[in-house]
Amino acid sequence: MENSALEKLRYPIGKFIAPEAYSSEYLTNKIAEIASFPERLKKEVIRLTEEQLETPYRQDGWTIRQVIHHCADSHMNCFIRIKWTLTEDKPVIKFYHEDRWAELHDNLTMPIQPTLSFLEGLHFRLAYLMNSLSETDLEKSFIHPEHNVAFQLKEIIGTYAWHGNHHLAHITQLKKQKGW
Repeated sequence: MENSALEKLRYPIGKFIAPEAYSSEYLTNKIAEIASFPERLKKEVIRLTEEQLETPYRQDGWTIRQVIHHCADSHMNCFIRIKWTLTEDKPVIKFYHEDRWAELHDNLTMPIQPTLSFLEGLHFRLAYLMNSLSETDLEKSFIHPEHNVAFQLKEIIGTYAWHGNHHLAHITQLKKQKGW
């Protein structure tokens, strides 16, 4: 497969691009995207068959089932990282191997409904917490050990809004391609 075609399958909405400034309007919009993610995801996947859930969104990619469970894994880690950042001074967060998590039994075989329900509660809490952040809180940061880089909470809001939209696009793009 041509490199640009593979890149489009991997990043259907493009890679995350940080804004020049994290305005209150930008952050409000991104938190709204985070809050609405579970409902938008559920709308796209709730009627899929088991066979469709087992379809990878691209060659050598995760199945739709794995993508759904990955979103829960990733966004749960996001929530915990925010809590650490608000309660500790520039914590070094725990790195996790998302590719290995995606291959665990629950991500490969578990029904999606419990994860969709989990995402509803998790995203309510994420949005609630994010909406409560002060200007000072938004500047707080954690260290990601993979590259020893600091990430501010305001950046995390944009990144995780993108992350949900990114994986939702994997699903909608596959559904369109397959005519589902």
